[in-house]
Amino acid sequence: FTRLKDDDSGDHDQNEENNTQKDSEKEKTDREKPQSTTKRKAVVPGPAEHPLQYNYTFWYSRRTPGRPTSSQSYEQNIKQIGTFASVEQFWRFYSHMVRPGDLTGHSDFHLFKEGIKPMWEDDANKNGGKWIIRLRKGLASRCWENLILAMLGEQFMVGEEICGAVVSVRFQEDIISIWNKTASDQATTARIRDTLRRVLNLPPNTIMEYKTHTDSIK
Repeated sequence: FTRLKDDDSGDHDQNEENNTQKDSEKEKTDREKPQSTTKRKAVVPGPAEHPLQYNYTFWYSRRTPGRPTSSQSYEQNIKQIGTFASVEQFWRFYSHMVRPGDLTGHSDFHLFKEGIKPMWEDDANKNGGKWIIRLRKGLASRCWENLILAMLGEQFMVGEEICGAVVSVRFQEDIISIWNKTASDQATTARIRDTLRRVLNLPPNTIMEYKTHTDSIK
């Protein structure tokens, strides 16, 4: 990942503009073709790019503290930033994003597999849970980067269990969490916990809490 971080020439904006122009022309011709179903264009790795095992989507949300959130208002408040399929596409998004440590107020970044919404009620999440680590201020940016690079690089070794990760910026502390599909699978949750400890280089006395999404909903 790190090796490929600056592997690009830096003219993405120009390329993306040209691609956007080509895409809009292609979409126009596609629209003119008779089609029974309209499908969103799939995100795929570019030529000579390094594909990831899964496509992922970045999301962002911000809310006013103290105001209760229903799942409907939460869904309206969460914004999709974009989806990527390769290491290079990831760095393209990430290099333009504000680091969690520089976010203000009640803000969250979410990085989830494409097709999974960062909501407890999503089919992929509803029987799962999350490991939660509370961080003192100043650590969120580094921990978030280490966490998502480990997730994208398939370092957790738990098959398809990982759904996504969240960093939550709060006033007193920051919180990072990683979500998995099956809360009842103790061997998997233990492996995720041990990998988290390693990739974040956590001190042995760090408190790690596992919370099922059913408990969160309650």
